[in-house]
Amino acid sequence: MSSIVKQIATLRPRYLLALALLAMPSAALADSDNYVDVARGKALVTAGDCVACHTAPGGTPFAGGLALQTPFGAIMTPNITPDNATGIGSWSADDFARAMHEGKRPGGTRLYPAFPYTYYTKVTRADSDAIFAYLRSLDPVSNTVNRNTLPFPFNIRSSMSAWNALFFTPGVFKPDPNKSEEFNRGAYLVEGLGHCGACHTPLNAFGANKSDKYLQGGQVDNWTAPNITNDARAGLGKWSVDDVVQYLKVGQARGVIASGPMKDVVENSTSKMSDADLKAMAVYLKERGATGSPAPSPVSADDGRMKVGEAIYVDTCSACHVRNGSGIEHVFPKLAGATIVAQDDPTSLIRIIIAGGRGAATDQRPTGPAMPSLGFRLNDEQIAAVVTYVRNSFGNAASPVTADAVKAVRGNVTGAAD
Repeated sequence: MSSIVKQIATLRPRYLLALALLAMPSAALADSDNYVDVARGKALVTAGDCVACHTAPGGTPFAGGLALQTPFGAIMTPNITPDNATGIGSWSADDFARAMHEGKRPGGTRLYPAFPYTYYTKVTRADSDAIFAYLRSLDPVSNTVNRNTLPFPFNIRSSMSAWNALFFTPGVFKPDPNKSEEFNRGAYLVEGLGHCGACHTPLNAFGANKSDKYLQGGQVDNWTAPNITNDARAGLGKWSVDDVVQYLKVGQARGVIASGPMKDVVENSTSKMSDADLKAMAVYLKERGATGSPAPSPVSADDGRMKVGEAIYVDTCSACHVRNGSGIEHVFPKLAGATIVAQDDPTSLIRIIIAGGRGAATDQRPTGPAMPSLGFRLNDEQIAAVVTYVRNSFGNAASPVTADAVKAVRGNVTGAAD
């Protein structure tokens, strides 16, 4: 008997689990399968950062009511808890899959691409079903959301049929047989659930991605979503795979600190994903080459804007970011060679100076670094000068910034730290 006990004790946990499952009645096995689907669905919902859009400030997670700002007006996000009257409690798995893959609600009403079905169409049916299983496991929340907030003529949902014909190609992700399994996993996450291009790709006049500039930078909520291709100047060309993983995991790498919408992505999504998935995403991004625009000639140090900007930087910025722009690791961002500084669009840099900002807080770094608002003490001309200085000092080279550009950003922010 003692030898049998010893043999059982040395069995690996997965074999013990298999024996336990075999001993279960069929109903218990079904419950176990459902538990697996729910657990996997939760991980997939995390990868898709669904909570970010479907949660209003101070609201119940997934109960909707967040106003998404689009070039055509604000769209209120729906309640996706399993409430029968105001959520998706009456939906079937087929209904949910149709929304994910075709951009249609039950009954055929078309969804707007603010819900990124143009990306979610790549998600497999198995993953869609797992996501639905997880959402069905949530507590139902009664929260009626006004889903008709767009002005005429954008409130005519049937017009989306023409938009889809022009800009939407449905179809599940197809792996590239010439690439590694890891690359294809990263592609599936970035191009599908992660819908990274929704922010990091510029839009055309119709609100559709400019496919020829995929992942080369966009704008969201008056922030610059930077170039995340392997472009050497403005993208990830100087980053290693490990750098990208670290940034996604803790919101900091190479002296760069995630802020704005990316802060929320790190806190809600990527910091909670597996290291294997983050590495797969990094491998994919590092193989996404882009020519990018050539670096402009730096503004001369003798330029009046540079002299004014330098004086402001020394007086206001250098105590934290250091005189040579090297910053202080994990506390104050590096400005020398920083991707946020090199972007063609300086919106994020301007916004942070005007309104302040806060870095991501994760389990590994519970307190995110913060920068105070300086918009109350620096006028548009002064901010334009210091941004121009930073973009053309410490080895950086980028186009100068005008006071009018600063004025435009100032009109869109509140002055409160984000």
